[in-house]
Amino acid sequence: MTNSHKSARKLMLALAVSLAVIVAYSANSVAHFQMVLPSDDLIEEGESNVIQLQLIFTHPAEASHTMDMAKPATFGVYHKEKAHDLTGALQEFEFRGARAWRTEYTARGAGDFVFYLAPAPYYEAMEDAYITQYAKVVVNSAGFPTDWDAELGLEAEIVPLAKPYGLWTGNVFQGIVKYKGQPVPFAEIEVERLNAGAFTDFVGLGQSYPSDAHITQVIKADGNGVFTFGIPKAGWWGFAALMEGDSYEGKDQEVGAVIWIKVYDME
Repeated sequence: MTNSHKSARKLMLALAVSLAVIVAYSANSVAHFQMVLPSDDLIEEGESNVIQLQLIFTHPAEASHTMDMAKPATFGVYHKEKAHDLTGALQEFEFRGARAWRTEYTARGAGDFVFYLAPAPYYEAMEDAYITQYAKVVVNSAGFPTDWDAELGLEAEIVPLAKPYGLWTGNVFQGIVKYKGQPVPFAEIEVERLNAGAFTDFVGLGQSYPSDAHITQVIKADGNGVFTFGIPKAGWWGFAALMEGDSYEGKDQEVGAVIWIKVYDME
């Protein structure tokens, strides 16, 4: 084999390896979801009002790679039109080899408790860019609705148009995607179901997909930033509206608005 042929073969091999890495990375990079996972979404009479909360940046449907989270910029709860900062109560822990955060909160009184997170930007080395996903989840106590549709003024936010709890399989969920307080026309929203059978960890087994295309559902908002999704199965579902944000430390930044809902089967 001539030197030129050897060089060409080495080049082709290098390109093939590079392409394989890019494809593998791309398959994982589309499924980044910032989780705010409560131990319960509904507090009924006679149940404990102490809520355990985990903040994890991961790939929820595949129960796969988890990203390292720096301490969040802000974590809090909004209840009866008042915001309470819980950032100082966060404790670091390790989840699947990466830093995550947790705390507990005692929900006093009836109504909605809207937990919200403004994380520190996450640097994605493969893209040489930052990712910042602002996330919310609503826990209700005693079935009394109060604040579920409140707009909290996060930089990126999904404002629900359907009550984000007490949902049945087959319901539709609607929300408005906003960035800096304004609706985002035709925003792209990724949707995934959490692959979890327990609060403390992912199952990793038992949830299979017909193809890779089924793992992350992708929908778009209309011209007013409103999206609609029909919910096919019980469990936790995450909605992540992704958009281009302002540059951060001289690099591109992808900004996301995330909301989590829990769905139940009707028996």
